[in-house]
Amino acid sequence: MRTTRLLLRSGLTAAAAVTLPLGLTGPAGAVSGISVSTTGSTVSVTTSACTQNGGSWGNASLIASSQANFAQGRQVALAGTTISQSAAWSGVSPGTYTVVVVCSNGITAGTQAVVVAPPSRPTISATSAPSPSRGVMGGVGGAARDYGPVTLGVGGALVGIALVATGWILRRRSRPYRF
Repeated sequence: MRTTRLLLRSGLTAAAAVTLPLGLTGPAGAVSGISVSTTGSTVSVTTSACTQNGGSWGNASLIASSQANFAQGRQVALAGTTISQSAAWSGVSPGTYTVVVVCSNGITAGTQAVVVAPPSRPTISATSAPSPSRGVMGGVGGAARDYGPVTLGVGGALVGIALVATGWILRRRSRPYRF
């Protein structure tokens, strides 16, 4: 009975593990979407979902978070081939934007949010000397040297002898009648 329950549970778990990725992939004819990237103050979008209709692939819009709709955003016509279409905006100021691609047949290929970061400032170093390659070597000097196994063995033996001698002396002192 117990083995049957265990096999039933593991069978259900395996079935769920197999069907979950299949359910997440969606229908076979689903639109592939868009891919948005930023380089400095340039935002670019790439898609393969649009088809050419009347000599046009469609439009891509860059909408700032303060803008309400497509008409207020910066629109660019898509250019490309049947395999890939793209658009780009240069001189984009830092902030959060939404990129929307609408194909020439009126179907939205996808939307994606993108953050344009402010340009990084160069760091100024106050020291001109190179930093040590092995890091900081603290201590009295023993931390800066690598001792071999013979030296460490002799040191361990001396510590062991000291412990045995301490135990022997304490044992002798606990019996005052012995010398």
